[in-house]
Amino acid sequence: MSATEDFVRTIRDVVGDEPFVGLHVPHIADLEKQRVQECLDSTFVSSVGAFVTEFERGIADFTGAGHAIAVSNGTSALQVALGLAGVGAGDDVIVPTLSFVATANAVAHAGARPYFVDSDESTLGLSVEAVKEVLRAARVTPEGLVNAATDRRIGAIVPMHTLGHPMCIAELVAVAGEYGVPVVEDAAESLGSTVGGRHTGTFGLLGILSFNGNKILTTGGGGMILTDDDELARRARHLTTTAKLPHRWEFEHDEIAYNYRMPNLNAALGVAQLERLPRFLADKRRLAARYQQAFAETADVEFLTEPVGTESNYWLCGVRVSGGLSARDGLLEAANDAGLQCRPFWNLLHTQVPYRHLPHAAVPVAEALHASVVCIPSSPALAAA
Repeated sequence: MSATEDFVRTIRDVVGDEPFVGLHVPHIADLEKQRVQECLDSTFVSSVGAFVTEFERGIADFTGAGHAIAVSNGTSALQVALGLAGVGAGDDVIVPTLSFVATANAVAHAGARPYFVDSDESTLGLSVEAVKEVLRAARVTPEGLVNAATDRRIGAIVPMHTLGHPMCIAELVAVAGEYGVPVVEDAAESLGSTVGGRHTGTFGLLGILSFNGNKILTTGGGGMILTDDDELARRARHLTTTAKLPHRWEFEHDEIAYNYRMPNLNAALGVAQLERLPRFLADKRRLAARYQQAFAETADVEFLTEPVGTESNYWLCGVRVSGGLSARDGLLEAANDAGLQCRPFWNLLHTQVPYRHLPHAAVPVAEALHASVVCIPSSPALAAA
């Protein structure tokens, strides 16, 4: 049996014989339909309604965040969070080059520029050592820390918890604190992931979540800003609701802001999904354990497990393959031909057309990860296959 045939057979042994198996399919049941119907019956389907409030409270309780502010998507959540953290026009924001394009886009939407650095091989996330190199070389000025490579102020650091696996977030926050640089966590993929029992997205000054259709919990589209800071939370609500001042009938707005609040209709779906989230998490961990066992005997393929000291939501299960891009692409072609929707990592951000002209640090680990990781079908329902 060839390596590609062995790869396909191993996945099939775990997920079953359905002709097509998606990468991550949302699980929508009667409870979701009931909550959405309740929202429709209420006629409050836009950005004001009881489900928005209930969903925010539920996410705050689940994550342990002091405040949760529901918005239209993860990108808008990150854009607003960066502004709240003090990121200004022309600033650099340190981000991993190994991330979905939305991480960089949110920085650009905030008027800043992403400065791409390397990843850590053991966590897949932002390399703390790579960040230290940038911070140590930076100049201290009255305006703040200035990146020696770009001569721009470093406005923030945005780590991302890749595939749901927590990066070394406590260490990063400690290092950033020494230099006075705020951390805004991109926890878009890591709802349910913890470090020492503490939820991702709650370590930095602010954090964000995403509830896109392919996430572990979906609202169709949506995101959340997390923070323990009362004033930042107040500002987040104000800015994402067009900065409208409270009044029984007047439309008075005190600054230029955003129409970014999550609709009540989406929040109704989220409320139902949140009730089922513990089951989703348990199913995904069970699926990951089955994959790990199945790939244990597969040559040149290593299943990616949660970093030591963390608990991952295993949003996407992934394997690392030997042989470089040609081997990776061979497995991707064979799996997709067999009806198994598998995907590589995103193309590195410093190579994307809008950002390839920007300076960046050396990124050898990210390049190696990009050339070797394959994400495999990860829907919670597959645990029962």
